[in-house]
Amino acid sequence: MLSAFTARPIVELKQRDKSKIESILAYGDRLLVGLNTGSLRIYRINDEPAPTQSGPLDSDGKGTGTDGQDEPSPPPSTAVDLLREVEKFSTKAIQQLAMVKEANLLISLSDSAVSIHDLQEYTLQEHLTRTKGATTFAVTSDIIKDASTGVPSIVTRLAVAVKRRLLIWSWQDTELSSDVTEITLASAAKFLTWARATTIICGLSAGYVMVEVEKAHVVDIVGPGSIGGASGSDTSRLGGVGAAGMGYMGMGSWGPKSLATRLTDGNLLLARDINTLFIDADGAPLPTRQIPWSTAPDALAFSYPFILALNSTAKGTVEVRNPETHTLLQTIPLLHATQIHVPPPNVSLAHAGKGFLVVSERCIWRMAATDYGAQVDELVALERFDEAISLLNLLEDALLDDKFGRLRMIQMRKARSLFDAQKYRDALDLFTDVAAPPETVIRLYPPSIAGDLSATAEARIPRPHTAASETASTASSRRTEGGAVSDAASVASPRLGAVSDRARLEGDDLLEAVGGLCSFLADHRRRLQRFLTPDGTLTGAATEQPAELAKFLDAPSPTANEDWAVVLPGVARLVDTTLFKAYMLARPGLAGSLFRIANFCDPDVVNRKLLETGRYGELVDFFHGKKLHRPALELLRRFGQGDGAGEAPPPLRGPRRTIAYLQAIPAAEIDLILEFAAWPLREDAEAGMQIFLADTENAETLPRDRVVAFLHGIDDTLAVTYLEHIIHELNDLTPAFHQRLVHLYLERLDWRNDGPDRHWPDFRSEAERTDWQERLLVFLRTSQQYSTAKALNLIPRDDPEFYEARALVLSKMGQHKQALEIYVFKLQDHEKAEEYCNQIHLAQETAAASSAVAPSSATRSSFEDDAPPSIYHTLLSLYLAPPPPHQPDWAPALHLLSKHGSRLPASSTLNLIPETLPIHDLESYFRGRIRAANSLVHQGRVVMGLQKVERIRTQATLLLGEGLPGESGARSRRVLITDERVCGVCHRRLGGSAISVMPE
Repeated sequence: MLSAFTARPIVELKQRDKSKIESILAYGDRLLVGLNTGSLRIYRINDEPAPTQSGPLDSDGKGTGTDGQDEPSPPPSTAVDLLREVEKFSTKAIQQLAMVKEANLLISLSDSAVSIHDLQEYTLQEHLTRTKGATTFAVTSDIIKDASTGVPSIVTRLAVAVKRRLLIWSWQDTELSSDVTEITLASAAKFLTWARATTIICGLSAGYVMVEVEKAHVVDIVGPGSIGGASGSDTSRLGGVGAAGMGYMGMGSWGPKSLATRLTDGNLLLARDINTLFIDADGAPLPTRQIPWSTAPDALAFSYPFILALNSTAKGTVEVRNPETHTLLQTIPLLHATQIHVPPPNVSLAHAGKGFLVVSERCIWRMAATDYGAQVDELVALERFDEAISLLNLLEDALLDDKFGRLRMIQMRKARSLFDAQKYRDALDLFTDVAAPPETVIRLYPPSIAGDLSATAEARIPRPHTAASETASTASSRRTEGGAVSDAASVASPRLGAVSDRARLEGDDLLEAVGGLCSFLADHRRRLQRFLTPDGTLTGAATEQPAELAKFLDAPSPTANEDWAVVLPGVARLVDTTLFKAYMLARPGLAGSLFRIANFCDPDVVNRKLLETGRYGELVDFFHGKKLHRPALELLRRFGQGDGAGEAPPPLRGPRRTIAYLQAIPAAEIDLILEFAAWPLREDAEAGMQIFLADTENAETLPRDRVVAFLHGIDDTLAVTYLEHIIHELNDLTPAFHQRLVHLYLERLDWRNDGPDRHWPDFRSEAERTDWQERLLVFLRTSQQYSTAKALNLIPRDDPEFYEARALVLSKMGQHKQALEIYVFKLQDHEKAEEYCNQIHLAQETAAASSAVAPSSATRSSFEDDAPPSIYHTLLSLYLAPPPPHQPDWAPALHLLSKHGSRLPASSTLNLIPETLPIHDLESYFRGRIRAANSLVHQGRVVMGLQKVERIRTQATLLLGEGLPGESGARSRRVLITDERVCGVCHRRLGGSAISVMPE
């Protein structure tokens, strides 16, 4: 069992001394002992070295050596010195002692009455006559702020149980209050314990009550069995009828003792017979199971952080229990022990490690607390991991070096024991909770999962060797300067990663264990993402939280010189590679999801495993995630072209998967894209072009000149498609691309004249040829980026198929007359000639409007003789005065005059008309001219009328203020000054003073 305390007798009454010890009080280095003779002995407790015996105690409370032989106890004088004995302190046995430190008072219970003595001289100061018949008392001191002033003061209260009454005295700092509070109880109180400054627990004959002393409010505490209940409800084991009832006549002294003690956090433990109840400071029961006592304790106490119980039956033993688990940790045999005394404060950190005192009629033992670290190590050595964990949780951080590190190592040891017991899910959940190093857990698995780590227990994650670095086995045996094993090393040994029986982990057990491993490794992947970016570099959190990084390593105390930029990617590689193996064994369907995200899997391991299992699709995903594009594309080409069709899954057959893969590659891999895009384009050109035409960032950012050159080498039609895409949809204004597209259009339409080196296919239909011609004409008309001179040189001069194309290029060059000559004399298409003039005229008007020219100026210019000739005049001159050998064409000329005569200068137009032409043929021309002239006149009249209306409105606003806010009246506003009018500010009569009126 645990050796939490070591008993050492410090006071032993000599055989000739017939007195008996009745009570004790320890404070500071003083020990007061009350005897049955009424004498008071005062001892000084000396500081002593720790006891040297390591064996258990015998029945007399004396130590035994490791060989079982009795070792003589040191003389009592070495432990305590008797300073004084007050023989006439009391006339009867001193039953109880306490002190009021602030008032320097000693409180004693003797002869059923309470007396007050001086704490220094031990002289009687006052005998509390009202306490005659007292059975017990309790003292508490607390710091309380005054409700009115807010000034804190020390308030000490003395509660005395006198039959059915509870008397309360109080001290304010050192002054005793004259007011004594008296509270009546249901029955006589046999035990008192203060819960807090104003609340006290009273143990009655049949139960417990909580008393609020300031309000005199009594509340029954409901508990199991003999603890008691509401008044008149539960019946105690010996016939009591609850807190309000009376014990059976003559049997009250036979009832079980009422015991209580304060615990941490203000909670209390009540005990009666073998029943226990945990309550808070308000008396509410806590959801805690009862302590499994086999026999009823005779005394109860709390010495941080343990519950103490004394069983005086038979020879007497002290039980030490964990307050959380209620487990019996140590049994200390002490002959005829009757009392436990814990010096205050027994529930706080100030009491940690100070021990307590156990009293019999003839002896007082000092219980020295063992070092808490040694207690934890002892529990771990006994493989009582739950008790060690509970003890660490009970202790404050200041009491242990690296408390959380020790707690983590113990939890890992517990998880390992669960794993060995084939409780794989519980073990892996605990490994996950404590963030165990992945190497430690992976080492527990066979080589199919752990690889080399399973083959040798000393395998390590590769990391740079430094002078300060140590292996886990070396660190686990590291010693402190005094020769004791360090905290972390003592807990970590034996090594967690040692593999003892791997052969049994197979079959269903292996699958269950690997299933838990998947969750453990997935949690580690999530934690690693805080410190490691997908490209393997450290994040800012890696430098801010070095303690968190140390949890990834299989070493008790990683050195400060670890190169985390190398170590952490190694940990990530181990985690991801092992997770991949676990998925392949237990959950093969999840392996693909691991490859579709950033991972650190070992490519060699993954490639070998996936090829063995024929999971080529997942292998391609893995290569893509690791940016190993060439092996992925080679694999896709092999299966896509049919080289491995017999073994390849259907999704990998054909070019579709290769096309999708190439679309996902960034533009920086242009060489690889062009290398592996050739065969999909040859097998399915329409689908293959999606590599370059898809609406994705990768496709739009490809080097376009290289793509054009690549497609030109495969098929010029594909190059045309790509150029049309980047020009029309992506609005690329690069002149070279526009010029290249013009060249390819012309080359496609006239490929037979370019020599035998070109291999354009014949048009499948006349509609296809017409479509190409229309695309060429639209591009020549809309594009502004190609070189017109180069385009004109490329277009055949005498080929009727390209007449309109030449006309469009000439138009771009500003050669409108030459363009119209093509429409009129070569194409002989008067409608296109007129449409051409309309387009040029509209463009000129738009340009004039944008340059702030008046809208009617162009119309008026047609009536002026010196106006420059319009495009219509050029066309009319070609109709009426054509160059030789062409003859005048009157019909289209007259049609042009009838529709656009108003846009032609009158003088130059009439000069072109021969005198022999009948006037009635020009009727439509003159009508149009007259109508245009009248329109100008009417337009002028309308404008003049509108200007007149606007002038009138402006004058009305100026003179009368119409339309202005507030009806100010504008210039018509006036102020009437009379003899009685006074100034609104100084109240003087205005009279003949100069007046100024502000606009407001």
